[in-house]
Amino acid sequence: MSDDEHAPNSSNTPESDDGPSGTKKPDLPSGTKTPDLPSPGDDDDDTKTPAGPPGGGDGASLPPGYSPTPDDGPDVTDTEIHKEESEYLYSGIPEKLAEDTDHFLEEQKEVLKHCGIYQQDDRDLRKELDDKHYYFFVRSSLPGGKLTADQYLVHDRLADEYGIGTIRITTRQGIQLHGVVKDDLKQSLRELNEAMVTTLGACGDVVRNTMCCPAPIDEPLRHEIQEYAEEIAEITTPDTPAYHDVWLKEYDDEEKSVETIEKIYDGRKERGEDLEPLYGKAYLPRKFKIGFAAPGDNCVDVFTHDVGLIAVAEDDELQGFNIVVGGGLGNTHNKPKTFPRLADRLGYVPKEDALELITSILKIQRDHGNRKDRMRARMKYLIDDWGLEKFHDKVEDRFGRRLDDWRDVPDPELDLHEGWNEQGDGHYFYGISVENGRIKDEKDFQLKTALRTIVEQLEPGVRLTPNHDLLLTHLHEEDKETVENILHDHGVVLPDELSNTQKYSMACPALPSCGLALTESERVFPKIIDEIEAEMSALGLDDVKPSIRMTGCPNGCSRPYVADIGIVGESLHKYKIYLGGRLDGSRLNEPFQGLVDIDEIVPTVRSLLRVYADKRDGKEPVGDFFDRIGFDTLESLTQNGYAVNGSH
Repeated sequence: MSDDEHAPNSSNTPESDDGPSGTKKPDLPSGTKTPDLPSPGDDDDDTKTPAGPPGGGDGASLPPGYSPTPDDGPDVTDTEIHKEESEYLYSGIPEKLAEDTDHFLEEQKEVLKHCGIYQQDDRDLRKELDDKHYYFFVRSSLPGGKLTADQYLVHDRLADEYGIGTIRITTRQGIQLHGVVKDDLKQSLRELNEAMVTTLGACGDVVRNTMCCPAPIDEPLRHEIQEYAEEIAEITTPDTPAYHDVWLKEYDDEEKSVETIEKIYDGRKERGEDLEPLYGKAYLPRKFKIGFAAPGDNCVDVFTHDVGLIAVAEDDELQGFNIVVGGGLGNTHNKPKTFPRLADRLGYVPKEDALELITSILKIQRDHGNRKDRMRARMKYLIDDWGLEKFHDKVEDRFGRRLDDWRDVPDPELDLHEGWNEQGDGHYFYGISVENGRIKDEKDFQLKTALRTIVEQLEPGVRLTPNHDLLLTHLHEEDKETVENILHDHGVVLPDELSNTQKYSMACPALPSCGLALTESERVFPKIIDEIEAEMSALGLDDVKPSIRMTGCPNGCSRPYVADIGIVGESLHKYKIYLGGRLDGSRLNEPFQGLVDIDEIVPTVRSLLRVYADKRDGKEPVGDFFDRIGFDTLESLTQNGYAVNGSH
């Protein structure tokens, strides 16, 4: 959730409800209240005040080999202490779960994340209630975004029974069920588990959901990549039995379950069981992301991961992987020590050695990652501190052999996999665009009901994409008309009827649920995209594929920093515009203009698009044009002949 900023005069200080003097409040969805914004450190585990480590301050109970960075001092963050004191995710949770309260303690929030549970509150209601109204989201871990029909239907049902009635596809190919109350957490996790779905490791300081291209093309190479993603998930999912003992196990006497769980843990400890052989008691310094890219297909944005594996094939057979390391997009406004970063080339590894290499890299981050400053705890900062050459040498030392040189691979492209596609086995898959990843029923738009109807009737496989869209797989020729008719009957626009502007857009959830959000994103993005779409059409740019991504804070969950146009929340109703990324994910964009009022986003983008339409070189992509022409020229042109004043 998925750390920089360079713009002068930007501020994280929340503005008053009415916005700056002379600025009208934005046009928010009906019924939307102005939320409380987070004060420094509020709900943000990147900003905790450092405290001394457990065990006398020498760090001895941290994973083997960990040594503090001298200029950071000897302390570790509160989060490190909370993980350490959780006793492998056991301590405190059973007791609090049994209490008649609606939330967990602050230190327990960090532990819950490792079980795929995020504690949140409705920030629209904070001022109205003068208190916090707590609820949770539950995130499923689904390697490669792969589900059976039954697994999808379980999520659909649980969203209605325990959540707010919607399913949120994540940009890491998982599912979030929002609005679950504390008393329903256990039952939600139990019912997911019965469908062979886990939430363990979907959040927290562990390896997150492993990504790979979701297209179910019937080729040995594609099958192998999916299998590798599943193997990575298997060996990196936390081993602690606390998830089973606390959340899944049914006890004869539930009222005495706390005492029973304590006895179970004490017994494991007395027997000397190693509950986390890979992670250790404190887990990783920060989340760790792994993604696999198919040859020539970078739908997973492989350069944004801690470790990316790019498949290398000969005669359509998988030989091994090119390895990239140190990607990550999260950053913090006005903190130059934090920044988005694309992964560096590390080398090549034969496929039979890939899992061992990944484990070696993971252990280096475990032992040497920064545990004193969560803003710099991701592996990208370890590589930034050490340099790639030293990191490469450390990897080879841990791996026990030399890495091979980088192999030539096809240039990456972004394939959304939408519409009808042949699988190669006589079946078809159908990619459906899901606006902002939110599967819902709203007035005449009944996507949730439509998908449930299709899945119940045809029993397809389901794959979730990194663009938070959805694929229905293993369909027959005769199913095509049925699928399209059901979607049409429920008010769903088919992929071939959507503009490129709509297809290539993404937004994070932001307000009212996300504790890190500085301002709006998902709730206002559809209107913004509709207006940009109209401008693209008026300029004759319907054939252009502009990637436009919006977030309510700088953490980058919708990957805005590789988009042609990134819109990043700075403070209430204020955004920073980034320009010049690439659709294939191979180049970061740069900040173009800061503190743009929400009502000026569309006019600003309109001006930029008019310059692009007039001065682009042939079919030059949007991001390439912005990168080539330069920001000084862009600023001059948009302030003069191409200026758009006010909303139109």
